[in-house]
Order: sequence, then C-alpha cells, then structure tokens
Amino acid sequence: QVQLVESGGASVQPGGSVRLSCAASGLTLSSYNTGWFRQGPGKEREFIARIRWMSGSTYYADSVKGRFTISRDNAKNTGYLQMNSLKPEDTAVYYCAAGPTYYNGNAIYEYTYWGQGTQVTVAS
Repeated sequence: QVQLVESGGASVQPGGSVRLSCAASGLTLSSYNTGWFRQGPGKEREFIARIRWMSGSTYYADSVKGRFTISRDNAKNTGYLQMNSLKPEDTAVYYCAAGPTYYNGNAIYEYTYWGQGTQVTVAS
C-alpha cells in the first residue's frame, strides 16, 4: 500500500522558515516525479514545486521561486520542501504527491499518489 506522509507544518511569523518532509512507503520516491502543492483558505489546490525522478531537475511556481527549495533524500525515501522568507499568503495546507515519469510533473493531474497534507500558517 502506497503512503505519503507529510510532516513539519507549523505556525510561523512572516519572514520565517519551515521545512516540510514527505515520507514515502510502498513506492520508491526516486522512481517517480515528486511534487508539492498547496491549498489556501477558499482557494483551489495549486502547484508550487517538483523534482524529476531521475535527473533531479526542479521547477517552481513563480510565487515561490527563490524562496522555496524542493529536494529528495533517496536513502531515506523522503522528499523535502524548504520554505524561507515566508509570507502570510503562503498560509495553506501543503501536500506532497508522486506521479509517473512520463509527465513533466507540473500539474495536479500528473500525480497519482497524494499525502494527507500539513498546515502551514504564516501570521504575525
């Protein structure tokens, strides 16, 4: 059974940092594209970052580029999202996802497996 479990969500002040983790079981994360998405209050779920399965190439939404970093530890079968310089508009539930490699991994429909989400709140 495939499971993706996010952790690390927190409440922080603007300008702060949070590191999210996505622990995978039942699949080898490095054999999939790994993506991070978020859904803010009253908003649709949106793509924010992905890392490709073999090359490890990364891609970010403009809203987080330069502030967020996606990475993966193959030995731990775990993905990460380092979030710096957080803003109130980054407040959302953050989800990790794994998807087949024939996609670029930049859209929601390109992912098969999803975690349950973790809350990040940015407020002073």
